[in-house]
Amino acid sequence: MTTNASLSKRKFDVVIVGAGGSGMRASLQLARAGLNVAVLSKVFPTRSHTVAAQGGVSASLGNMSEDSWQFHFYDTVKGSDWLGHTDAMEYLARSAPAA
Repeated sequence: MTTNASLSKRKFDVVIVGAGGSGMRASLQLARAGLNVAVLSKVFPTRSHTVAAQGGVSASLGNMSEDSWQFHFYDTVKGSDWLGHTDAMEYLARSAPAA
């Protein structure tokens, strides 16, 4: 069991949640301004969404062989590094052809 005595405490002027392009750029500018900055990320910074983004939104129209909403869903989940909201991604993949 962890006790308060074993926890280290840190103090920051600013805490940024998200180490994507915007978070890293903001942290750089704030640090240059002399502020003590912490950046929190659920993935290693070079695996942020900025790096992993595939650009745009696609739809599986089913008009070619090997094309289905399931493939679109899998590509979307994979592109999110399995960290996204899968119910929303499935809804997107199923609904995109009609849009």
